[in-house]
Amino acid sequence: MSTEPRSGVQGLGSKAARNTVLVLSARIASRLLALVTVIATLNHLGADNYGEFQTVVNYTALVAVMVDLGFNTLYVREGARFPGELSRYLNNVISIKAILSLLGLVVLGLLLGLQGLAGLLFAGFALMVLTTYSNLLRNTLYALQSLTYEAVAIVLEAAVLLTLVIVGIKTGQGPVYFLWAYAASYGFSCAYFIVVLTARRLVTFGPRLEWSLIRQWFWSGLPFALTFVITTIYFKIDQPLLYALRPHHEAGWYGAAYKPFESILFVPQSMLAVVFPVMSVYYHQARERLNPTIDLFFKALVLLGWPLTVGTFVLAHGLNGVLHLYPKSEPALQILALGIVFMFASNAFIAALSAIDRQVMFTWAATASMVVNVALNVLLIPFFGYIGASWATVVTEVVLLTSAYLLVGRELYRAPLHRLAWKPILAGLVMGAVLWPLRDTSGWLVLPVIVLGGAIYGGAALALRVLDPPELALARAALRRGQ
Repeated sequence: MSTEPRSGVQGLGSKAARNTVLVLSARIASRLLALVTVIATLNHLGADNYGEFQTVVNYTALVAVMVDLGFNTLYVREGARFPGELSRYLNNVISIKAILSLLGLVVLGLLLGLQGLAGLLFAGFALMVLTTYSNLLRNTLYALQSLTYEAVAIVLEAAVLLTLVIVGIKTGQGPVYFLWAYAASYGFSCAYFIVVLTARRLVTFGPRLEWSLIRQWFWSGLPFALTFVITTIYFKIDQPLLYALRPHHEAGWYGAAYKPFESILFVPQSMLAVVFPVMSVYYHQARERLNPTIDLFFKALVLLGWPLTVGTFVLAHGLNGVLHLYPKSEPALQILALGIVFMFASNAFIAALSAIDRQVMFTWAATASMVVNVALNVLLIPFFGYIGASWATVVTEVVLLTSAYLLVGRELYRAPLHRLAWKPILAGLVMGAVLWPLRDTSGWLVLPVIVLGGAIYGGAALALRVLDPPELALARAALRRGQ
């Protein structure tokens, strides 16, 4: 890369904290809208049709890896390091993705045809393409740590989808309509980001294919691409396997339980999207700040993920009812809850390996997780159905966290997990002990129980002084308006 990286790193930490709060706030609002959308969709379609819909969505995610090739992640990292090259990078990636999308259409058609879902091909293809372009465009704002417009887009995108879903329900539409509705919401995001990026003169658009850059990025991004393939397989393969090996309604039951589990991913992913570019800059310009940032990121992820694990596990019965999931989804929801904290915490080490240019190491960690996940699904689904798939997911998250942690320890340093995590874990256990007698609460009464749990956890965390004074200062800075 010919352009010199920016020299200043002062204020990056507090800016990242403020951006994290901003994006998380927007994500919470959007997820509330998305929650209504998912509940309405699965209850309208029924278990069989929802299983069909979710299976197509998972196939589009699996095929999308060949359209991405790791370029999205590489674009964020290199754009953060060399912001003057953003337009060049973006236009090259946009152009190569257009070519790769044609290959994706063929592969998606073959996969859906084998499952008897060929009638949903074009809606699924539109969803796949518009999703990958939407993610690419919004990554420009993450690379620049300029996320106010991203926060607006997050909420608007969810509102557009909710509106389209309501129209579909009112008019009695089937799975194909809802696939088009999801595609349209990402199409709206694409149009929004094009307008914002152009109006703010952050980038200029135009077709561009520099094969030397594409080749260089292909090899640099190959570990990201392989990791994307691997992680997508172990996140998405269970649904198609259930659809193929068990009655279709089991795919619907599992898909309904998996939705809350998957939806919570927005928390670590939003934090990762903000912190990863900062880590990348620290690695090149201020390495003394890198290890403390990893520690703080890990602690924050555990602090948020652990109460979600405990609360969802204890209150699964009430949550399943309030969310209007299928009755048979409850045991899967409770099992999947055990994986939440591991799913959160692993992102600290994923970010670290990618930021220090050791993305190939994370590829190995993801490979181990994929092998475990596929093997467990193939072994358990024929005998235990969607319950077996739920346990396979939890074990996979444990393997991923363990592998990524050990690799960061080998390549950089070994984070003191016990010192960082024991206080949040103890606070969560206190919360769980208080909530356990209320575990059979049902109906809307579960909501005040959730509030009680949050208050207990917050009080215990304060009493245990989970955050050190410098971390409290950073948290206060995050809550203040950016300068």
